[in-house]
Amino acid sequence: MFLYNKTTEIKPNKAWTDANGIQHPSNWHIWSDEHKASMNIEEIILETRPDSRFYNWIDNGLEGVSNITARPLDDVTTDGRTKKGIRPDYIRQVKEQQGSLLTQTDWAVIRKADTGADIPAKIATWRAAIRTKATEMEKAITDAKDMDAFIALFVVWKDGKKSGVLFDWPELEE
Repeated sequence: MFLYNKTTEIKPNKAWTDANGIQHPSNWHIWSDEHKASMNIEEIILETRPDSRFYNWIDNGLEGVSNITARPLDDVTTDGRTKKGIRPDYIRQVKEQQGSLLTQTDWAVIRKADTGADIPAKIATWRAAIRTKATEMEKAITDAKDMDAFIALFVVWKDGKKSGVLFDWPELEE
């Protein structure tokens, strides 16, 4: 983000007018750092906002964020008001994704019920793996002791290695 005269935000690729009424071109951002400084333009690097899936905070604009608090994992009732926890929502998401994935091969189960034709082994194996994985994910969500442990459940790739279990579903072999 760039500020002109410490108060007015200006954006790259967009023309702007200074305090003297002079309009500057949309490519002003290619100016040298020295020229930008002489024009009272400074770049402000905003503080990275916490992930809103896991944290609540107050955005203080240029001053950054404050009052960063982890969202509750489970429902919390204080003064007669209940704050919904995020754990039940993620368990619901796992169940929904499991159902959506299994729906892709329901035709084989229906055919078996209608005609007695065998469910292809790859499909039967995959369906069992989906159910096993969903159970593993739900258990991991339930067992997470705090927000750090909960966040660690999400699949992340770092240095070519994968960590986390959430939403890392088995693939159906062709």
